[in-house]
Amino acid sequence: MNPDFQSWAGSCQARIETFLEARLPAADCVPERLHKAMRYSVLGGGKRVRPLLSFAAGELVAADSERITVVGAAVELIHAYSLVHDDLPCMDDDILRRGKPTCHIEYDEATALLTGDSLQTLAFELLAEKPLADMPGTQLQMIAQLASASGSRGMAGGQAFDLDSVGKMLSLPELEFMHIHKTGALIRAAVMLGARCGSCLSDEQLAQLDHFAKCVGLAFQVVDDLLDTEATTATLGKTAGKDAEHNKPTYVSILGISQARELAEKLQHDAYQALDGFKEAALRLRQVTDFIIKRKF
Repeated sequence: MNPDFQSWAGSCQARIETFLEARLPAADCVPERLHKAMRYSVLGGGKRVRPLLSFAAGELVAADSERITVVGAAVELIHAYSLVHDDLPCMDDDILRRGKPTCHIEYDEATALLTGDSLQTLAFELLAEKPLADMPGTQLQMIAQLASASGSRGMAGGQAFDLDSVGKMLSLPELEFMHIHKTGALIRAAVMLGARCGSCLSDEQLAQLDHFAKCVGLAFQVVDDLLDTEATTATLGKTAGKDAEHNKPTYVSILGISQARELAEKLQHDAYQALDGFKEAALRLRQVTDFIIKRKF
């Protein structure tokens, strides 16, 4: 990993962690069990890829770092809520996440359900409580985009499609449709929210950035499917091989390992191409793309 990028990423991750530590309800605040579960599910784990994308997009538009921190934290809270709910017995029924017991195992199912609900609402509280864009209308667009990316037309809808596809043989376009929603929507929101925190971009530039984010979101999932096949549970921090065990369609099951790798590289190239017009201002976005494609866990 590029030492300069490693330093930058570490600084962004630390900033997000500090902010979340301060903004999550204290563990001794009533109701204590729920607040402990919220902190357990968010703090001290994860690569914070989505906040890194927000910070990188924010640098593209010279956004204030405090604004980007709020946006990155909001997106990370939505991501954490989705993991808590995805791990529940009624969903993917998993017992390990980020190297430790999942929320419903550590606490209980009812607490895990409420934890996800509470993390989701906290995300929107953060987006609404102080100015994050130069124009109030832009901030309303940001709130609307995160809501859309999280709901039935985004992440939740993709999860519903995922649950319905178990045991079925999907075509490649169907699999792409599922992951554009389940994984890609929140990644696209992370980029676009970060980009709206600073100087205005043209409609054409916003479209280029959204296309970049779409490519990165799909690439993230392709690499995730490869890691689920090739990495160990100890390395991943979550149960390896679970997709195959549950007969879920993946990029690996449809394309095979070699073609899935080729697809990840093609998506990486397409993502780079979408950033051509931004030149050196998009350096961090390119570096985060590399980080996503080359990650080992």
